[in-house]
Order: sequence, then structure tokens, then C-alpha cells
Amino acid sequence: MKIGFIGAGNMAGAIIDGIVASGLVGAGDIVTHDPDSSKAAGLAHRTGIAACAGNEEVVAASDIVVLAVKPQQLPGVLEQVAGQIVAKAPLVVSIAAGVTLKHLDGWLGPNVPVVRVMPNINATVGQGMAAVAGNDVATDSQVDSVAQLFAAAGKAIQLEERLFPAFTAVAGSSPAWVFLFVDALARGGLAAGMTKHQAREAATQAVLGSAALLQQSGEHPWQLIDKVSSPGGTTVAGMNVLEDRGFSAAVVAAVAATIEREAELAGG
Repeated sequence: MKIGFIGAGNMAGAIIDGIVASGLVGAGDIVTHDPDSSKAAGLAHRTGIAACAGNEEVVAASDIVVLAVKPQQLPGVLEQVAGQIVAKAPLVVSIAAGVTLKHLDGWLGPNVPVVRVMPNINATVGQGMAAVAGNDVATDSQVDSVAQLFAAAGKAIQLEERLFPAFTAVAGSSPAWVFLFVDALARGGLAAGMTKHQAREAATQAVLGSAALLQQSGEHPWQLIDKVSSPGGTTVAGMNVLEDRGFSAAVVAAVAATIEREAELAGG
């Protein structure tokens, strides 16, 4: 199986790193092209894959073509290679945010298997979360294969495309909110006399460890909250302030606002 990446940015690099490290596909069977030739050359040098002279060469060399470009760049890319893709019918994978399978089918026609993937920024450190959905032409085996490839950079789940906006909020946008939470924790520690470095390191590790504990324990979040909280203790005092000031409600509202904004962008 040969994989071609049209686009050689950070997300493409993260996915390629995961694929090669997992042994699913060797570096010698992966190619890329990017309008910024230095990006493609740098990625090729770092990972051992091959850099192609153009997008047409990527399609010609590949069984799977990954469209790893920004949404606004996608129409131009597909205008260039759509005819070649239709004639060859490789499996096409798109990671362009907000570009639906219906849009992709409109560009490529009804006979090209397409899988849409929504990854997140944490793939760049091998801890990504991706949602995967295929069009009517893509087989279960093809969708499974794509999920496997993206799981190499973290985790991947198969999800109905209608739920992608919710996934975007819960897994795609939420890293920014987590960073905001870490920064707020660190600022609280700084105000109490910790150094910036101490406060940020403590807050970051607390969030990292909490996520790992939640994942590995299999317990409900509130079960773990109860384990941390002693009656009348410090944790309860802080929890009461967070809830009094609308912490949970604000997060739920942020998810809803993200979904609403994605609908507006898709409509535009």
C-alpha cells in the first residue's frame, strides 16, 4: 500500500510520524508534495519519505491520497487533480475541516471512495483524537484502514458524519480550552507566590495525569471527583466556586457555540 500526502504541514507530518513508527506503512511507500517545496523537502529529510515534484505525481504514485491542505486551498488542488483521481479511483482521505463528504463527492463524482477525517492538534505529539467517516462508495474495510492509520498518531473512532460538528467541539476545539484552563491554574499559582515555571509545570502535569487516570481507570469523572474531595475540604471549596461561577455551564455552552459556528461556516 502506497500513501501520498498532498500537503506537508504539521498535521501531515504528525500522521506520517505515527504511521512510520507503528510499522503500518514504511517510509519508502509514502510520498508528499507541498507548494512550499522547503516544507516537503524538510518532511522528506526528517522522515525518509519521498518528495514529489507535483500533486499529479503524488496521485500517480499512491493507492491512498491524503488531502492535507487547508479548506480554502482544497478547491484549487482538486481542480488540478480531480480528473486524474476519477480515472484512477484511489481511496481519497480529506482532513480539511468543514469540508463535507457531499462537497467532496461534488468535486470528484459519485464513484470515488472518500473518507473524511477530523484530527486534532494533539496528533503532533502522538496523542491525537480523530473521527472518521466514509462516503457511500468507501467500503467498511477502507474506512477501517483509514481509522487504523490515524490511530497510529493517537486514537481514532468511526463516527456518523452528522456528528462531526459535535466532535469538532469536544475534541478539535477543546485543546484550546484546556490550554486556557492550564494557564488560569498557573496564574492562580503565580498569584499565590509560585514562579511562572513552577506553576505552569504543576498545572500541566496535573491535567496530563488527570486525563491518564480517567482514561486508565474507566471510572466516571464524578467517581474520581468524589475520590479527590474530602467533606469540608480544600477541593470542595474550590469546586463550589467553579460551579457557582458557571464552570460546567460555560463549557457546555462553548460546545454549543462551536457547533453553531461550524454550521454557519458550512452554510457560507
